[in-house]
Amino acid sequence: MNQRIVVAIALAFLASACQKKASGQALAVVNNEEITTSDLNSELSAQNASLSGTSQEARAQALANLIDRRLLAQQARSEGIDKAPDFVNQQRRTTEDLLIRMLIERQANASQVPSADAISKFEASRPGMFANREVWTLQQIQYPLPKDAAVMAKIAAAKSLEEIAQTLTASGIQFTRGSRQFDSAMLPPNLYAQLGNLADGEPFVAPGPDKAVASVITARQSAPLPPDQARQLALSQMRRETVNKLLSDRVKELKAKAKIQYQPGYEPKKR
Repeated sequence: MNQRIVVAIALAFLASACQKKASGQALAVVNNEEITTSDLNSELSAQNASLSGTSQEARAQALANLIDRRLLAQQARSEGIDKAPDFVNQQRRTTEDLLIRMLIERQANASQVPSADAISKFEASRPGMFANREVWTLQQIQYPLPKDAAVMAKIAAAKSLEEIAQTLTASGIQFTRGSRQFDSAMLPPNLYAQLGNLADGEPFVAPGPDKAVASVITARQSAPLPPDQARQLALSQMRRETVNKLLSDRVKELKAKAKIQYQPGYEPKKR
């Protein structure tokens, strides 16, 4: 057989072999890129859909969404967006966030289930979240942080919300009033102990970067959780705290072993 014919046949065979087909695990092929069963299952999981109970119509729609996304991603690559510095930076951050989330999930799955006694002690140490949980009605004033230290001192010494309003008005600082409901379970134990023991009508201030909110508790509604819900919440919180401590300890360990160099002016402040 002519050598050129042999080469042509070989090249044609290689080309056909490289053309992927929608079969087996490949549910679809988009411009020679496979979309697999695993891709579809991940898509359904992201939609909080049951993999076993999902209808064929829902699976087909999810696959259609995947194809649309794949086509748009291919177009973005053809325009060189995947080489842009902004994309590279965001991709790195997204990858790191995913790795950290999966590390957290692995740590959480590996942690032991607390004993009933440990759960009871945890609930007792957080009365604002469990036995003494309340829903507070708050009257509030929001205002920009004063630059004058004397005004800040007057606000800190105020014994009522109206006294804070008078101080702000006298200083020419505009403010807005409002009200909201607040769940005491959201507070750390030490802060709950402070706010829960405030005298009636005594305000507290939560400062932010450029604004502050002064609040006073005007009503308290008892809202303890049923025992089964309390146990589930306690388990969730205990696991979260355990994982956070493990990660914090791991970061300290890794930092101690790592070689980290800083450009002048960017070193962390010594404590």
